[in-house]
Amino acid sequence: MSPTATRPDRSTAMVKGRQADSARRRERVTKALADAVAAGTEISVSAIAAKAGVDRTFLYRHRDLLQQIHVAETEPSPGASAGSAVTRASLHADLLAAQQRCTRMAARIQQLEARLSELLGEQAWRASGLGAPTDVEQLQQRIVHLEQQAVDLHLQLETRDQELAAARGANRELMTQLNTTQNAG
Repeated sequence: MSPTATRPDRSTAMVKGRQADSARRRERVTKALADAVAAGTEISVSAIAAKAGVDRTFLYRHRDLLQQIHVAETEPSPGASAGSAVTRASLHADLLAAQQRCTRMAARIQQLEARLSELLGEQAWRASGLGAPTDVEQLQQRIVHLEQQAVDLHLQLETRDQELAAARGANRELMTQLNTTQNAG
């Protein structure tokens, strides 16, 4: 026999061996899926792959097996009552609600941390003696208030001075008109 004559025989034997191995693994996956459905245990790609003793990539390469697993995941288990069946949609809705709750809680935590930081900073500022004492701050606020009042009163005084000047001017004109009419008559 020549060495080239045995090559096709070897490769054919290897291909047939590979196909037989693949068929045995497919049978193990099918049996593991059927057992999981019958027992009402967890049905997922990882769980079925572990029970069948195959790698998950084997399931992803065999789309028909993967499809069977996904269909079995969505169907309620035979032992579950109609009211307690958990569907993929309800689990998805629960997950979405939990994610939104986590987002809200994270925002609230951030808000509380900022407020706590502000209060601790203010407390440290006062404790260090660098900040003005409370009574000095109150006095400064009172000064600002009184200064604003003084400005307002000054504006009112200017307005009244202008009104008084206008009234005096009108009074002078009337007196002048009165005097000119009395002297003319």
